Amino acid sequence: QVQLVESGGGLVQPGGSLRLSCVVSGSTSGIYACAWYRQAPGQQRELVARIASVGPINYGDLVKGRFSISRDNTKNTVDLEMNSLEREDTAVYYCNAGRFERGGARDYWGQGTQVTVSS
Repeated sequence: QVQLVESGGGLVQPGGSLRLSCVVSGSTSGIYACAWYRQAPGQQRELVARIASVGPINYGDLVKGRFSISRDNTKNTVDLEMNSLEREDTAVYYCNAGRFERGGARDYWGQGTQVTVSS
């Protein structure tokens, strides 16, 4: 089992910045990728950024050049730095981890943290 706890959400003005953090705990061995997703009201959950043990970092088209994902394996954290925030970035942001298990790959999710971009 893997536990994910997000923090850092809140209210920010358009053009501002915010940093989200996700603490990954439990059975962290076998985790092959971590990611941030978001879901706005009435919309599907979408990928924001993904960082894997191997391979390039992936960003959603809407956040490229503004957001940056990083992973600290010593602290077991995955951070999302968000700059030049827009009202359209308002959503609940979820931390995600993919782990190899006996039955196959399994996704784990955090509870989410609300980000509201408004003046």
